[in-house]
Amino acid sequence: MIQPLMPMATAVWLVDNTSLSFRQIGEFCSLHELEVQGIADEQVAQNIVGLDPIVNGQLTWDDIERCQKDSTSSLKLVEDEIPAKTRSSGARYTPVSKRQDKPDAIAWLLKHHPELTDPQICRLVGTTKPTILAIRERSHWNMSEIKAVDPVLLGLCKQSELDAAVIKSAPPVVEAEEDAPEAQTEEAQTEEAQAEEVTEVVSESLSE
Repeated sequence: MIQPLMPMATAVWLVDNTSLSFRQIGEFCSLHELEVQGIADEQVAQNIVGLDPIVNGQLTWDDIERCQKDSTSSLKLVEDEIPAKTRSSGARYTPVSKRQDKPDAIAWLLKHHPELTDPQICRLVGTTKPTILAIRERSHWNMSEIKAVDPVLLGLCKQSELDAAVIKSAPPVVEAEEDAPEAQTEEAQTEEAQAEEVTEVVSESLSE
């Protein structure tokens, strides 16, 4: 179930301003029934100011009255008609516990996959271009402690994501190999034509 904005503050307001049951409030705010009872007994959330869910458009007073008349009913959260925009690009979020591993991952990528562009590295490990530049130029403030470690092993990206980035940045080798025989054939034809011209010149000289 989707939680309301600031569930504890919302529960405080509902306890103070409605006759809803502890179960109904707890269910709506994703709190245990005993937590809601603690709010009513002023043992929990004593310093929290109540947040009116009607003002911020998460509940209607009609719904509250409906549930006050029927203790078996449940409050319904009013969903926003305009859904929140999901993030589709840019640097990924990295947990705080793994952020210290980013320089090691960047050093590994620069060493083993120099063909990767800075934007690709940014997307893979969730870093910034200045950080990449500092590690590339060995001017990073903690350069002496940085050790190259595979970002996949560090859990900063998936192996499939790394493979896809490497394939995307790789030069088109196949086309060059296909063009090579044609170039060799043209070169051989040129050399053969030159040889024939030399032979004709020599033959004419001998005949004279």
